[in-house]
Amino acid sequence: MANRQSPIAVFCKLHLYKSPRDHYNQQVPQLLPIFPLDSVLLPGVTLSLHIFEPRYKEMIEECLTGKKSFGVVRAKPDEGIAEIGCTAEILELTKRYEDGRMDIVTIGRRRFEIIEVNHDRNFIQADVLFVDDEEAIPNLEERQQALELYEQILDAVGSDTDVETESTLLSYQLAGSLPIDLDFKQALLGIRSETERIGGLIDFFEAILPKLQKAARRRDKAGGNGHVP
Repeated sequence: MANRQSPIAVFCKLHLYKSPRDHYNQQVPQLLPIFPLDSVLLPGVTLSLHIFEPRYKEMIEECLTGKKSFGVVRAKPDEGIAEIGCTAEILELTKRYEDGRMDIVTIGRRRFEIIEVNHDRNFIQADVLFVDDEEAIPNLEERQQALELYEQILDAVGSDTDVETESTLLSYQLAGSLPIDLDFKQALLGIRSETERIGGLIDFFEAILPKLQKAARRRDKAGGNGHVP
């Protein structure tokens, strides 16, 4: 019998990033400092970083001095960096160490597509084009369904977090607040329609919710009698 792919894997394959650069032929590429991470930053989502490598200490120092953003791009071993990433605005320098290390808090702002990587500096830079959403009106019923599933997931894992439920980028708020599959987050980042992203989140939440609820019942039962079936 052939191996059956999970709904998440199917979603990621169906939503491989398609470059919109043909629609941005009047946009001039901008040179952006790049921070490769084993993470996916989404617009409107915060990310705390500890900066310790000399090249990135140099990069962040320049961003702080010039009040500039940098790009966060997912890096995978043996696969290089992703084609699409998100700019990070530094909200706060929370701590500066004597040896030059820094703790910073950032927030995702704009998606971009890497056109060409530049290695002229100690840190990576890239010529990028910024990627905006196609105009679409999100389905209010689907937004509500996504929120209800999200609440059920939080209940199953015993967590509590606040999201901006009225945000025009609700999909990113929901996905960014959960420690979910990075391939799924990367696929979500490449989708240029909030309606499509919400639909993808609903499918994702429906796929993982039964497993989370089952695990929660097992935890409750173990806590009640010390026995897990």
